[in-house]
Amino acid sequence: MTSHADPTKLPPLDPTDPASLDSLLTDDEKAVRSAVRAFLDKECEPHIADWFEQGGIPGIRELTKGLGELGVLGMHLDGYGCAGMSATEYGLACLEIEATDSGLRSLVSVQGSLAMFSIWRWGSEEQRQEWLPQMAAGDAIGCFGLTEPDHGSDPGSMTTRARQEPGGDWILNGRKMWISNAPYSDVAVIWAQTDEGVRGFVVPTDVPGFSAPEIKHKLSLRASATGELVMDDVRLPADAVLPEVRGLKGPLSALNEARYGITWGALGAARSSLEVARRYSIDRHQFGRPIGGFQLTQQKLADMSLEYIKGYLLAVHLGRRKDAGVLRPEQVSIGKLNNVRESLEICRTARTILGGNGISLEFPVIRHMNNLESVLTYEGTVEMHTLVLGQVLTGQSAFR
Repeated sequence: MTSHADPTKLPPLDPTDPASLDSLLTDDEKAVRSAVRAFLDKECEPHIADWFEQGGIPGIRELTKGLGELGVLGMHLDGYGCAGMSATEYGLACLEIEATDSGLRSLVSVQGSLAMFSIWRWGSEEQRQEWLPQMAAGDAIGCFGLTEPDHGSDPGSMTTRARQEPGGDWILNGRKMWISNAPYSDVAVIWAQTDEGVRGFVVPTDVPGFSAPEIKHKLSLRASATGELVMDDVRLPADAVLPEVRGLKGPLSALNEARYGITWGALGAARSSLEVARRYSIDRHQFGRPIGGFQLTQQKLADMSLEYIKGYLLAVHLGRRKDAGVLRPEQVSIGKLNNVRESLEICRTARTILGGNGISLEFPVIRHMNNLESVLTYEGTVEMHTLVLGQVLTGQSAFR
């Protein structure tokens, strides 16, 4: 028999969560979320607008160590000092971090889902023991070298090359581009062509011939340091190669981990912008009344809220599938494609509600909007993820 509650006796809806999405989470998941939010409110929120404006985080190493103590670096990995938390808990952490800034979430994603995951999944036991505890603690910062100046969506055409000498050493030459964390990294996971196909290499950034010049003049992800990776006859020992993988399976598996985190993270930027716009619509008066009382403003808020709710439901669904071990890469593409695209539109719409104030860094909206322009492109463009879904729907590959 169906139970029918009396709606007049139910508690009022929370305007920040009208669909009661919180009820989808366990107490442990809420506790993780709260711990991450408390850290960000104390250590990052008071400074993030300044970091964005000045184009970097002055105390990046201290902040990274703080993130390590919090347990979010490689938090979804097991062993080697990693927290071993669930995929859903990791997603919630990404959402909270990106609600502060996409550049911060990029730092965590590149560290844990790209660099650490590659070593954890495909590295030797010696490589794991050497690097993962340091990286989980935030004592060492990592980056991930796949994209090149002339090869982004087509990594199979990369020109970075590693050749093995008769004595066993590897000689690495090439350039990588748009690499988050590069200017201050201690270790880089570099993917290169070899006679055996694409291989991954664990490269300490202090080796001769390696440099990571910073890319300046960005108008997006300004709190995140981005650089090139330049390798000029970098000599590596034979055991620098990731032994457990050959071909594009290696880098693509790491990208899939990062894309999953982005599916959640982009919603953080959307939530922040939506909530700022909602409050602003109540406080801002025009024509003798709050602008939130006008129909067109309410339509904007309602549409923004609906897209956020749908994106959140999709993220939770993908998180549950990942925790069950049945999440497919194509489903991650659905999440990345939808949630970043809709989150960017939410930020753009929130900007219009704030009017002229929407372009000021006194509010986070323009910062989130600019950041998501980068998130829309990296870890697979809209076009690439569209074609992944198109192939699922038709059985036909449109990539070539």
